[in-house]
Amino acid sequence: MARQPLKITVITVTYNAGALVDRTFNSVEEQDYPYVEHLVIDGNSTDDTLEKFHHYMERNSNAAVRHELNCLSENDYGIYDAMNKGLALATGRYIVFLNAGDKFHAKDTLSCIARAIQDEQKQPAVVYGDTHIVDSFGNLLHRRRLTPPENLSWKDFNNGMLVCHQSFYARADLAKELRYNLKYRFSADFDWTIRIMREAERRKLTLLNSHLILTDYLSEGMTTRNRRRSLFERFRIMTRYYGLGTTVAKHLWFVIRALIH
Repeated sequence: MARQPLKITVITVTYNAGALVDRTFNSVEEQDYPYVEHLVIDGNSTDDTLEKFHHYMERNSNAAVRHELNCLSENDYGIYDAMNKGLALATGRYIVFLNAGDKFHAKDTLSCIARAIQDEQKQPAVVYGDTHIVDSFGNLLHRRRLTPPENLSWKDFNNGMLVCHQSFYARADLAKELRYNLKYRFSADFDWTIRIMREAERRKLTLLNSHLILTDYLSEGMTTRNRRRSLFERFRIMTRYYGLGTTVAKHLWFVIRALIH
């Protein structure tokens, strides 16, 4: 019996994101990998976000490489609640979140991810890579300051979120089982990625380094705009997983590192 193609679900959460979504929709549209499901989880936008999604669907119906497109638009309790809705609806074997304004680094990004997974004897829990930071016009500002280690472990995140959320492809069975914790308003993605990696270690599953730049990340995300509150949440999360002493010591080093640079 032939094995089913490896489908990748891309989840984009939107709310009045009409000024940003075209770049994201175009990026998914341009992917040369055919087995893609793009879920747009919208918070009842009142701008032209949904109109742009309909145009995107129309283009997809005539595209050389068609993808599965679906949109859910309803009120939610914030971005992580919307992400949990996306997890519940996803039908792919791997899941990645791509925010409005973010884009894949290359047109063959998802093809490269699929090949990397298929080359492994046992499907990895996570495929990860690097990230570029771009401005509102999509121009490169710099490579992300925190870079992925060669061999990633959940313990590495005591140095901060070394892999950007948008460059972290999680196996769907793990992602669906370990939903975002809604008690965190700004850093639930940090907590979620750690829990995914801890569960991977428990199940003896690999975390696969793609050795690729996977995402062009828009510099002014929600976490950036709420940086102080996000840092307090991250401190709480790090204390939970790595202990208070380690977390305090690491934060002292973060301050020294920032002053040096």
